[in-house]
Amino acid sequence: MAKTYEQLQRQIASLQAEAEKLRRKELGEVIGRIREAVSFYGITAEDLGLDAKSSARPKAKGRAKPGRQAAKGAQAAVAFRNEAGQTWGGRGKRPQWLRDALAAGHTLDEFRVAAG
Repeated sequence: MAKTYEQLQRQIASLQAEAEKLRRKELGEVIGRIREAVSFYGITAEDLGLDAKSSARPKAKGRAKPGRQAAKGAQAAVAFRNEAGQTWGGRGKRPQWLRDALAAGHTLDEFRVAAG
């Protein structure tokens, strides 16, 4: 029997909740490894390019200076596409359609556009 739209939405919500739970668990482990490396190697905020103002984010290299806009039209070539024609260039945050597909068990390679 085919699933209904409502059943699929509940399944997606359940999978997203499960994925978020795993993300939080893995994040805790990653932070632990980072803290261990920082302590072992004596890494400072300055070494990481952090300053007192940003405190949590490294300084971005190659970005537009404050008050200036980045160059327009510098759009990335399509690197990933789904059957519905939705695309992503592979830069920046992954679009929701791709995150949903990955959470549903698909792999990134399934959506990769062949170079050429």
